[in-house]
Amino acid sequence: MSDAFPQDVSLESPPIRQSEKGRLTSERILDAAEEAFGENGFEGTKLRDVATRVGIRIPSLYNHFDSKEALYAAVLERGIAPLLRTLVESAVDRGAHGNPEDIVEQTVELLAERPALPRLVLHETLDGGRHLRQLLQAWLGPLLSQAEKLVAEGPAANRWDPDQLPHLVLAMYNIVVGYFAMAPLYRDLNGTDLLSREALVRQIDVLRKLSALLFGPDPR
Repeated sequence: MSDAFPQDVSLESPPIRQSEKGRLTSERILDAAEEAFGENGFEGTKLRDVATRVGIRIPSLYNHFDSKEALYAAVLERGIAPLLRTLVESAVDRGAHGNPEDIVEQTVELLAERPALPRLVLHETLDGGRHLRQLLQAWLGPLLSQAEKLVAEGPAANRWDPDQLPHLVLAMYNIVVGYFAMAPLYRDLNGTDLLSREALVRQIDVLRKLSALLFGPDPR
């Protein structure tokens, strides 16, 4: 018997199905767009910049997303939907996932997978969201509303005035988002990588303790 490979056996990887190849390209576009929007904001990002990062041409990008607004919406959906889902599940399951400390930890872990997302949102916040107000409201509105609902149904409702609860949620939101938004500048200032696993573990510990103080039972 010959040790040679049969002529019809290829040593190359099997070709990816077109649908799977298209999905992978869409993910690469979303990754590049998330970084570009996070660095330059919506107005400062051109689709040409995104296409260049991916290594494709503009017409190829339009095969996946028909406008910059559609691409921005897809970036927001991919990043914020898991956060909203976490909060919704926490409202349904008031067990371990309902603890504010656990919710904050899950939020940090999700954002750590997409650290450009908080900078993207911050860009639009500072810009006033003039062009994308409805889009941001569609995703951030339910996220903040669900967080306020969870706080209002928890021990914090017995410690704070009702009109203070939204301010507590906003304070925690700004702390979490600000950490990721500050990471690139902080690294340039003193060389510390806030996105390293070690730094994230420390930040999660700080946020868990802070959440317990703000949203937990009265410590007295």
